[in-house]
Amino acid sequence: MNKATFEEIIERDGMLIYTNKGDSMMPLIKEGRDLLVIEKTNGRLKRFDVPLYKRDTGQYVLHRIIRVRRNDYVICGDNRVNKEYGITDRHIIGVLTSVIRNGKELSVNSTKYKAYVCLWYLLFPVRFIFIKMRNLFPKGRRGK
Repeated sequence: MNKATFEEIIERDGMLIYTNKGDSMMPLIKEGRDLLVIEKTNGRLKRFDVPLYKRDTGQYVLHRIIRVRRNDYVICGDNRVNKEYGITDRHIIGVLTSVIRNGKELSVNSTKYKAYVCLWYLLFPVRFIFIKMRNLFPKGRRGK
């Protein structure tokens, strides 16, 4: 039996519900804990939207738009410091509309979600320092 791709599911159903792999969107999204609701896009995305996109390498990624440019987007994971350039509308498969955690849905239109995004954005310089320091001292090397 062939598995349907994310693109095929969204085209067929208009949405995709799945769990992610990786930690690039922590603390908002944690691997194995959250269900993500991705819906088909309708036109250009805007700053702070979280698209599911497919890199030219075939890798699926869910990161936040931090800048909308004329022909592309600048994107970065909430738990990352390196920005990705050159993601265009042709790469975009869908956009995050809600996160389901412990049976409760957190909509991207909710006040709680918008407060998180605002805080995330304001703390970017501090987050950058924290992540760089964490990478210098991985868990396995602490206390040795």
